[in-house]
Amino acid sequence: MKLLRYGYPGQEKPGMLDAEGNIRDLSDAVTDIAGPVLGDAGLEALRALDPAQLPLVTGDPRIGPCVGGVGKFVCIGLNYADHAAESGMDLPDEPIVFFKATSAICGPNDGVEIPRGSVKTD
Repeated sequence: MKLLRYGYPGQEKPGMLDAEGNIRDLSDAVTDIAGPVLGDAGLEALRALDPAQLPLVTGDPRIGPCVGGVGKFVCIGLNYADHAAESGMDLPDEPIVFFKATSAICGPNDGVEIPRGSVKTD
């Protein structure tokens, strides 16, 4: 089962890919791919659906961020040796934890907005 969100930024709808790779609309089954839908009971309910019976999404819609309703975006820095090496830094003794704004979350093919004057963007 492959879940996704599709549509214009801020207006994404829940979807599922069928066996042929077509997007099927899940709007009648769930409000979003978020929260309780991602728990055991929610995922089991989605597994029980027959994708072929869901409405087919036509056209070439934008694929949005994978989940909605994100309250916090917690990141772990220098979490693998190659990243530390490419940054010219030693491996940390403990994980480096930091936050990002949830507005940084985007779809897989969305443009990345780099702040004007940025000199180091990862």
